[in-house]
Amino acid sequence: MSLLFGLVACGAPGVNNTDATQSKELKVVSTFLPITLFTEAVAGDCADVTALIPPNLGPHDFQATPSDLTDLSGANVLVKNGLEMEEFLDDLIDSAGNKDLVVIDSSRGVKTIKAAGGGHHDDHHDDHHDHGHGHSHGEYDPHIWLDPVRAAQQVENIRDGLVQADPSCAEGYRKNAAQYTAKLKELNTEFTEKLKPYSGKTFVAFHDFATYFANRYSLKAEFLVDLPEMNPSPADLQQVAAQVKASGLKALLSEPQEGNRSFNALAKDLRVNIVEFNPLETGSAESAKVPGTYFEVMRSNVNNLVKAVGD
Repeated sequence: MSLLFGLVACGAPGVNNTDATQSKELKVVSTFLPITLFTEAVAGDCADVTALIPPNLGPHDFQATPSDLTDLSGANVLVKNGLEMEEFLDDLIDSAGNKDLVVIDSSRGVKTIKAAGGGHHDDHHDDHHDHGHGHSHGEYDPHIWLDPVRAAQQVENIRDGLVQADPSCAEGYRKNAAQYTAKLKELNTEFTEKLKPYSGKTFVAFHDFATYFANRYSLKAEFLVDLPEMNPSPADLQQVAAQVKASGLKALLSEPQEGNRSFNALAKDLRVNIVEFNPLETGSAESAKVPGTYFEVMRSNVNNLVKAVGD
C-alpha cells in the first residue's frame, strides 16, 4: 500500500474536485456496507455519502486505490465501524493528508464482547487499538451492527458526529436518526418475540460473526473459522459435525459471499441443509444506498435462522 501512496503523492490530484466545488453539501465517506446504510439514514438530504469500500467487497478484501485517497482528501467526515474492523484506515488517512477530516467511530461507548469466544466486556475499547494484525480481528468482536440494539447506538454516534461537524443541519440529522433508531428498536422487539421459543438453541455459522446477535436473543453461536477467507481444518469440521449431531440442527448457516466447498460438503454428509445468514459485510451498489436494506436482510436472516435451529 505504501507504493500506492507514493504514486498518488506524485500524481495528478483532484479527480473529483469539480464535483466537490459544485456541491455545498457535507462530504461524508463511510467505510463498508452497514456503516454506509446507517450513515445514509442519518445524513438524508443534509450530506453526500460516499462508500470507501465498494459494496461488493468486505473490509478484509479491500485494496486502496488513488481515487480512494482523493475521496478522503476531499471529505469533511469519515464514518467507521471501529473495533479494528477497518484495520487499514490509519495508514490511509495519513496518506490522504486531510488534517481537517473528522473521524466518527460508530462503536464508541458500545458494550463489546471479547473476540474468539471471549466473555462480555463492560468497558469499551480504548482508541489505540487500530494496529495491523494481518487479517485477524482485534481484541474485541467488531460485528456489533448485527445486534439491532447496538446498531441503534451506532446510529446515535453517527448522529452526534454529524451534528458536531455540521450544526447547520442538526435538526435534520436528529430527526433522521430518531426515525431510524425507532425502527431498529421495533425490529429488536419483533426478533425477541420470534426467537423466544428457541432460547438456548445453538446454531452453526461458517465464520465468527454472530456472537452479538446470538447473545441478544439468548442463542448460542458456534462457528467453523474466525474469518470468512480462512479454510477450515479437518479438526474444525469434526468439531462442527459433533455439534450438529448433538444439537439436532436442521441446517448450517452460510453467507451469500461464501461458497466454501468443505462447509457445503459437511452439510451434505450430515444430511442437513445450508441456509443463508447474511452478515451484511457486502451487498449490491443499489442496496447500499437504501437504508431499509438493513431491515430486509435482517428479517430474512431470522427467518432462515428459525429453519436452522428447528423446533
